[in-house]
Amino acid sequence: MRIRTVNQSLLRGTLVGVFLIGLFCQPGLFCQSALAQAMLSYAKTGTPPDPGLDLLQEEAHDILFFTKKSGGGWAKVLLLDFPGRTPPSTDRRTGSLKIQVLGIEGKEFAVRWSDIERLWLWEIRLEEETKKRLARGDFVGAYPFLSVLIRDYPNRPGLRDLRTEFLWKDAAARFKRGEVAPTLAMLEELRRYAPEFKRSQVLRVIEEVTDRLMADLVEKRELDRAQQMLARLEKDYQVENLASVEKWNLAFLKMAETKRQQAIEARDRKDYRSARELARESVYLKPDIAGGQELIREIDTIYPLVNVGVLQSATVLDPTRIDNWGARRSGRLIYRTLFEMEGAGPEGGEYDFIFGDVEMTPDRMQFDLQLDPNQLEPPLDQVQGYFIADVLASRAQPTSSNYFAPWASAVNTIALEGPRQITFNLRRPNVLPIALLQVPVDGSWFGGAPGSPTGDYRRDIVEDNLVRYVLTGEPETPAQPREIVEIRSESAADSVSKLLQGRVDVLDQLFPADAVRLSKSKTIKVVNYPLPTVHMLVPCSDHPFLAERTFRRALLYGINREDILQGELLENLESEGCRVLSGPFPAGLELNDPLGYAYDMSIEPRRYEPPLAKLLLTLNEKQMKSMSQRRKEEMPKMTPIRLAFPPDNLSRVSCEAIRSQWALLDLDVQLVEMAVGQTFPEPDEDIADIVYVAAAVWEPVLDARRILGPEGLAGSEDQLVGLGLRRLEEARNWREVRDRLLDLHSITHHELPVLPLWQMVDSYAYRRDLIGVGSDIVSLYQNAGKWRLGQ
Repeated sequence: MRIRTVNQSLLRGTLVGVFLIGLFCQPGLFCQSALAQAMLSYAKTGTPPDPGLDLLQEEAHDILFFTKKSGGGWAKVLLLDFPGRTPPSTDRRTGSLKIQVLGIEGKEFAVRWSDIERLWLWEIRLEEETKKRLARGDFVGAYPFLSVLIRDYPNRPGLRDLRTEFLWKDAAARFKRGEVAPTLAMLEELRRYAPEFKRSQVLRVIEEVTDRLMADLVEKRELDRAQQMLARLEKDYQVENLASVEKWNLAFLKMAETKRQQAIEARDRKDYRSARELARESVYLKPDIAGGQELIREIDTIYPLVNVGVLQSATVLDPTRIDNWGARRSGRLIYRTLFEMEGAGPEGGEYDFIFGDVEMTPDRMQFDLQLDPNQLEPPLDQVQGYFIADVLASRAQPTSSNYFAPWASAVNTIALEGPRQITFNLRRPNVLPIALLQVPVDGSWFGGAPGSPTGDYRRDIVEDNLVRYVLTGEPETPAQPREIVEIRSESAADSVSKLLQGRVDVLDQLFPADAVRLSKSKTIKVVNYPLPTVHMLVPCSDHPFLAERTFRRALLYGINREDILQGELLENLESEGCRVLSGPFPAGLELNDPLGYAYDMSIEPRRYEPPLAKLLLTLNEKQMKSMSQRRKEEMPKMTPIRLAFPPDNLSRVSCEAIRSQWALLDLDVQLVEMAVGQTFPEPDEDIADIVYVAAAVWEPVLDARRILGPEGLAGSEDQLVGLGLRRLEEARNWREVRDRLLDLHSITHHELPVLPLWQMVDSYAYRRDLIGVGSDIVSLYQNAGKWRLGQ
């Protein structure tokens, strides 16, 4: 094999390459780019141009500089294969070196060692770039080069010193600019990486930086973050004993002692609400403050009170509301329901008849309600059988304001078999007739005022973001809470902060990511609700475009539901049971979960396909235009879509993401935040075209009509949907129920009376000194009568 100098080889190879490019390529950008790329890889004179940060976009390479005697110039070559990336010593550089020039693929060249004046290795060049930028204080520019060195050459001599220098100088520059938190991060990384480097000087700066950071947090009243930071510093610097840690420990002790004294003064003047809050704040500021826990227990013994943090306040109180979390939660505290759902069973929900027992005949054509008032507390013990019979009879009369169509179609006769037994004969077998009898019970059932409470508590004071519920009768035990106070937070982060500080004892609803983080706390118990909520978009106006199925399909294809659920709501954390849905029914929490009896797993959710969404929008416009021409009417104008949502974090985040994705389809979307406590526009309100709804679809055999029926949320007049609902209500056994619900799932998947989004597994959290909350409750206040504050 003939050995040629690199200059001759490159020259001949390039001429041939240029000739071939000109022969086979039409003039244009590609050919010019290919030639330019080849020319940038070598030159006969000068030095390589400085690409700056773009160097890291190039393939890793070494650079050879040639002697004047050989013709001069330079060439970029693929990384040379030296043992340990160390070139041979000068006295061993004999013969030739095989190289591959960058940009000339599949061709190997040879060059005599005697023609090489200098080698510029890739890693040396990265070091020089890093040092050059460090010298002029360009830490942002230096970091990419340094990070490549750390990744690709972790054992390179001098790298440790270079990395240490970067951390120290960058920390100093940030400190001068007043970037306190980033300065601490750099210093602590330096201390971890090179603990021997200027040890005393680094610790002195850390003391100053942490002092400034603590002062800033306290000034902003971010005491929870300050506490967390102080606890971490105390743990991480046990040996060093930072002066800033000692200083702020004393400061927090002083603040805690002040709060404790204020709590004692409030207790002495019998302002137990303030005393309770101040005593807990004192312990939060300094958990080991002398007498802190004893004072809390004393105040709780005198006047037990539970603060509940909520994201959705209740302005209406209805324990049967399917779409209103706050109304359902607080309504359960104030009112009892004729049949109360206790949980999910193998065949639908499990219900409790609050006045006694239920007996169902084997053929499911008749059931009896047997009253047992002797076992009930006032005022429930005053119930009369005839009154219940009258109430349920009125629900079957079309002229009554209490008319409920599913119950009217199910019941045939109602008979009173004595004062304590009511018999119901059905028109056809019904798998779960008692699910139709979730009727709120108020004081009018016992001769009291309509709307008066029948639960253990009554609403007392409503002021801004606080609602106070007080015990209606005598406490069953000394530890039973005299008050339950709901405190609304503007954000999930704020509510979590209040729970950790002890300002609230319970959170009724958590972001999944917050649930994961709180579950690691030793003082907090996190529990999932056993039944999920189904999130959907429900059209609610006469917007002409939303009335078109094709348009609704386009909207659904234009939402990246998986990305919003996993990225925005779950923050990429694993949360079992949370999933995108293809219909308006829950899918269950696991495989073969009875809770998913209405969900057809064979129907896949529609994927995110923006091109298809745009195509459907165009198709819909043409269909509407054609229809208008046939009817000789003016084509409806496309007005902005008003997307409404309840005033809570999860709904707000979801709708902001949906709006941004619909904007990519050139749709004008206006977000409408509803009033506190409102989850759906009133019939006479024209504030929205489509609403974000989180529905408690816990009994699909009943809730299907409440979601999809003409009087339901969707107000659907679709004939196929109506047929599906009627066939469901005529089902005679659970097999027929399931088959017809699966049919209804298929119908809604194609007709889209609502746009299904996802299923969420909600959770609640409470401080462990609150006893009796329960771990398998469908509503937070399900066991509120048994709550006790630990002593």
